Amino acid sequence: MTTQADSNGLSIAEVAARTGLTAHTLRYYERDGLMLGVGRNGSGHRAYSEGDLGWITLITRLRSTGMPIREIRRYAEMVRDGSGNEEARLALLRAHRDRVRAQLEETAAHLDAIEFKVSYYAAAVGETDPDAELIAQQRRADAAAPR
Repeated sequence: MTTQADSNGLSIAEVAARTGLTAHTLRYYERDGLMLGVGRNGSGHRAYSEGDLGWITLITRLRSTGMPIREIRRYAEMVRDGSGNEEARLALLRAHRDRVRAQLEETAAHLDAIEFKVSYYAAAVGETDPDAELIAQQRRADAAAPR
């Protein structure tokens, strides 16, 4: 779904510069159904709105946290379909949030092991690493906190 945009819309080059994505990636997002509907200016060129930029930021975050393209596409389809499917959107986002939280917990455990080794080797060479010890203590306190 493309719409006629006002002359103040952002060009694909401007959006690429602001988001750090390539023009190729932005075209792919649109072609693959990940965008909600980028407007066009009078000459037929893409004219992105601030709302489009917000959507691009969201889908970039979803991709960066491991959401598969097919799930982002499904989410975009639900948003384009309008109201009435909020429960399905919520379920999709909750499932992704739970996966991200599990990944964070696993990464934190890996970081704890690295912090331990940094502290160990710092002590072995006669140094102290206050950052590593402080972080390890905080992680242990967080793990012991009631949930």
